[in-house]
Amino acid sequence: MNRRITMRKIRQVLRLVHETDLSQRAIARSLGLSREAVSNHITRATAAGLVWPLPPDTDDAALEARLFPPQTGRFQRKVEPNWVDIQQELKAKGATLIQLHVEYLADHPDGLQRSQFCERYRQWCKTLKSYMRFTHVAGERVFVDYAGPTMPVIDMATGEIRRAQIFVGVMGASNYTYAEAHWSQKLPNWIAAHTNMFEFFGAVPKVIVCDNLKSAVIHASRTEPVINATYQSLADHYSLTIIPARPRTPKDKGKVENGVLVVERWILFRLRKRVFHQLHDLNQAIQELLLDLNQRKFQKLPGSRRSTFEALDLPAMQPLPNGDFEYAEFRRVRVSMDGCVSVDDRPYSVPQTLVRKEVELRLTAGVIEVLYGGRRVASHQRTPGSEPVIDPLHLSDSQRYYRTWNSANELDWALTVGLNVHAFLQARLQDTQFKEQGYRLTMGLKKLEREAGAQRLDAACRKAIDICASSLHNIRSILKTRMESVSQGTTQEADFEHHNVRGAQYYH
Repeated sequence: MNRRITMRKIRQVLRLVHETDLSQRAIARSLGLSREAVSNHITRATAAGLVWPLPPDTDDAALEARLFPPQTGRFQRKVEPNWVDIQQELKAKGATLIQLHVEYLADHPDGLQRSQFCERYRQWCKTLKSYMRFTHVAGERVFVDYAGPTMPVIDMATGEIRRAQIFVGVMGASNYTYAEAHWSQKLPNWIAAHTNMFEFFGAVPKVIVCDNLKSAVIHASRTEPVINATYQSLADHYSLTIIPARPRTPKDKGKVENGVLVVERWILFRLRKRVFHQLHDLNQAIQELLLDLNQRKFQKLPGSRRSTFEALDLPAMQPLPNGDFEYAEFRRVRVSMDGCVSVDDRPYSVPQTLVRKEVELRLTAGVIEVLYGGRRVASHQRTPGSEPVIDPLHLSDSQRYYRTWNSANELDWALTVGLNVHAFLQARLQDTQFKEQGYRLTMGLKKLEREAGAQRLDAACRKAIDICASSLHNIRSILKTRMESVSQGTTQEADFEHHNVRGAQYYH
């Protein structure tokens, strides 16, 4: 026999043989078997010594072992190939089952013939994996991905052809589908597609199942994937969870894989002969066909995608949040030695305590936020230009003093020390051309005031003005030699004769 019948039917054969007067032909007709099959199993039961009713402990496995004992003697089982090795060999370029069967027969001439070899390999492959059927809870999950085919958009001015990417989202329970065209799969387009999809649904699911593209997942992992910070911010705003599909496991997002196929067949194929010059026109055409797709009746189920969505998914979904999602990008940067971070080639200040430390930037269209340890430590308006944007509160005391330094404040300080200091500083500041020169001059005078005192410094400045001295070196020398206490009127000429003293007449 080519196919063994079930143990249940064999039990029915034995019961009818022993409990009725039916012939073997009648038994075969009532059970849907051939007369030869009935006769064969009666013969096997007699040879095995089986009686009716069967003992209570005789289960199907024990009955099968009694009726079909293992063959011995000349019926030797042929050598089974190592299917794991066969599987690995088939991964090589150019490998075929036929060639591997030839090599198998070279080692085992009495082995399996080609048809059995191929059939048993196919049966072995079926045992490698089993697949769990998903039960999609209403309103729980949306599956998102990009379609493989793209749509051409032709620039009317230049004739350039650009390819638009097609975003697809499918609800798990109802197969309600959303599609939209974007120029790329980059983060801004990825986020915009999600916000538009939620507006299209009019509600928010609890879970997003996505592919592992870089706009969604920074580091793909079967156990602990790292979600893009902007994408996670979107999830936080809409109070949902992101669960990426496992790497290289498309069956995790089989809904959207099938949804992409439906969009390709019922939308993109129908648009293939139309010419689009703007992305807006393409999206308008997609929306028209998307409406038709969602209202199209199912072939084997009652209703349509839209009616099923309204009956199952929509009541179980979360309402849309009150405010719109604000797009923000996140970056990790290290603070430079000047206490700034660079955004769009423009430096922005952070507190000096964070110099050379790694911080996180949250960038929106108009604001730059600096985060450290999960806490905001700085915030600036995002503006164009290249000049540094400095918050005085981020500077150290010396840096803040230098940046806010001006000559008027220093002259006010000089008046508090003395009129001569004020006159000396005012004359010197008139000769300076750059801020650094005046800053250094003032700092030098303040240092001399701390060392010598205000009274001596004022006297030294008076002495310097009298002798037309104009440098800090002169002031420092006067203070060192205590010349500020010697008045110009007390100076006397020598009134004695000496060979080293020439006298006034020498010069006339």
